[in-house]
Amino acid sequence: MNWRSIWAIARKDLKEVRQNKAAWAPAIVVPLVFAVIMPLVFIILPQVIPVDDVQRELGDIDALLRNMPPALKAIFDDKSLEQMFVIYMAGFMLAPMFLIMPLMFSSVVGSDSFVGERERKTMEALLYAPTSDMELFLGKVLAAVLPAIGLSWLTYVVYAIVVNAASFSLMGGLWFPLASWWPMMFWLTPALAVLGISATVLISSRVKTFMEAYQLSASLVVLVLALVFGQISGVLFLGVGTVLVIGTLVWAVDALLIYLSVSNFKRSSLVAKL
Repeated sequence: MNWRSIWAIARKDLKEVRQNKAAWAPAIVVPLVFAVIMPLVFIILPQVIPVDDVQRELGDIDALLRNMPPALKAIFDDKSLEQMFVIYMAGFMLAPMFLIMPLMFSSVVGSDSFVGERERKTMEALLYAPTSDMELFLGKVLAAVLPAIGLSWLTYVVYAIVVNAASFSLMGGLWFPLASWWPMMFWLTPALAVLGISATVLISSRVKTFMEAYQLSASLVVLVLALVFGQISGVLFLGVGTVLVIGTLVWAVDALLIYLSVSNFKRSSLVAKL
């Protein structure tokens, strides 16, 4: 295994993605919405609207709190109406939305991996490079996984700063992130990034355009949306244990999907499509 060749392929892909506006534009817009705009709306709102309106909004939250595990419900003990609203929205309801980012970021770069090469007329030179199929595949995977995880973690940091700064006076100090966010950031997020790229690289090696590859890989977001609706409906709460279990299941799927992807990845079939 020649890691110099693997890193060379990864660096080349990252350089080309930076020049593709369709690839990097979502990496700017989505974190801005999730990490800045949405938390500010939900934190400032209960501080400016009448208490009666906050109580009315908390009607549904009270019903959901009754279904929460005791460990999560304890977070809301001795909190005011406004504080409960902020904790529930910024600490729980927005959490699943952040799981979209590792899938989206890795899918964007992965979709550009082989289809972009074909569109830029550089595929032939890459396929005839003195690297093995495994090295070529791993180079493409690293080019997508590393920035996907890095951008996701950066967005988490920005979100934590915005949430604590905007709610500091209301909460009386720093309170975020909650315990469940740590395994979500460092266990589930990398697992989803690997899931996105292991599927996307394989897809992009079989379709003809970047947009086609991106649209197909974007369907993976449905998995995260299921978590979003599960939390909204009160059927599922992303506590520490739940996040660890989901992350472990995703990693197991990753291992299987990577094995299948590597087994089916043949540059000879790509050469035939040139």
